[in-house]
Amino acid sequence: MMGTRQQPIFAPGPAAPGYDFDALIREDKVHRLLYTDPNIFALELTRIFGGTWVYLAHESQVPEPNDFFRTRLGLRPIIVVRDRNGVVRALYNRCTHRGATICRQARGSAKAFQCPYHGWTYHNTGELAGVPWPEGYPSDHHANGEFNLVQVPRVESYRGFIFGTLNPDAPALVDHLGPARRPVDEWLDRNPGGKVVMREANRMKFRGNWKLAYDNSGDGYHVVFSHRSLLMMENRFSDDDGKGMAYYKQQPDAGPIKIHYLGNGHHFKDKRFTLDQRPGALWEIEGVHPGMEGYEAALRAEHGDDADRLLDLAASVPMNINIFPNLLILGNHIQVLEPLSVDETATTWYGTAVVDETGELNGAADAINALRMRTQEQFPLFGEVDDLTNFEEIQAGLAAEEDEWVYMDRGFGLPERFSEADGVISGPATDEVFMREYMKAYKALMTAAPELAPTREVRR
Repeated sequence: MMGTRQQPIFAPGPAAPGYDFDALIREDKVHRLLYTDPNIFALELTRIFGGTWVYLAHESQVPEPNDFFRTRLGLRPIIVVRDRNGVVRALYNRCTHRGATICRQARGSAKAFQCPYHGWTYHNTGELAGVPWPEGYPSDHHANGEFNLVQVPRVESYRGFIFGTLNPDAPALVDHLGPARRPVDEWLDRNPGGKVVMREANRMKFRGNWKLAYDNSGDGYHVVFSHRSLLMMENRFSDDDGKGMAYYKQQPDAGPIKIHYLGNGHHFKDKRFTLDQRPGALWEIEGVHPGMEGYEAALRAEHGDDADRLLDLAASVPMNINIFPNLLILGNHIQVLEPLSVDETATTWYGTAVVDETGELNGAADAINALRMRTQEQFPLFGEVDDLTNFEEIQAGLAAEEDEWVYMDRGFGLPERFSEADGVISGPATDEVFMREYMKAYKALMTAAPELAPTREVRR
């Protein structure tokens, strides 16, 4: 079926009464209710996880027609599927009959989905294919599409990253990403063919609000305190104490690392300028891992002077790219935040691998990816646990009702610390300017009332 924009099948209610977001979000601080109030969380599920572009999946997770990947849009269960015609869709994982999920596998390939409860079956376009014993119904359920699966009306991809929004009036994805496209491009373009594929993941949960993780994603202030044991481990065999995140140990604000606010809630911390600009410099700061010496020796023996370039692809590039509200790119990882409740969040760290479709790696792709998988084990297993502990302890601390404010005032009132060009605000590594600015974008979304318009229409 084709057609013009349909009447919405869902209309969100008015903003929760009693919330003045101008009072809750100040220039230098935000109120604890943003992290603790279930009604604010419920509003976020429509105004943010619905009203703006949200990361859903990567194209490498649905590479062929009929491939699917199960995910969420806020709390909405979603099937991202490349349908039989090659169109990428985001279907609600909810039978239109009684509401049971129709897909219970994490990923796979299917031309159709059948509800395990009563056997209603849907094509992977979302169109109802059939119901058991249709003579028991007074009308044809196929007639006008009202029993097709609900779909996210707008699904777009940027260089393999698939996003969706329920807001028909949201800007195009490329405009929403804006200046954030540049670091994403640079992160991808260092890889052969300018792309990566998603691999398996470290999956974790923490008892805290999802914004605590986003607050932390550009934070350079906590590193030497929260990750002290990781810094020691990275440098345990190093004489010069220069591996991993060691550049935070002295005076990080005096160095070349900057935090850049990119608009629409996105921000970027660029640590590449701490490196020598030569092949092998990135691999030199990689922490030691069991077994890496053998792979490195084999690559050097086989590829000679080109081994440094190849080994750099196995190392974690020092970039933190944060796409509001839920996509965090760190090193070689793709991290995804999933809000589960006001005080519970899932965080998934996907490994990535290079692909060598043109042969520019001269047969080294498997060795690079073997090393890459090991280097990607380090931060989720030894660093993320530090962060999750902090988030849970913050959530516990925010239960102190009378102490109302969360401060984000590092650098506030010190304009000499910042520069601005082409709408991008840049500041020192430990500054909280990114948090102050992203909270402005958050407030704009939370005070808007978009007409969310999921659809049952099947666009060919």
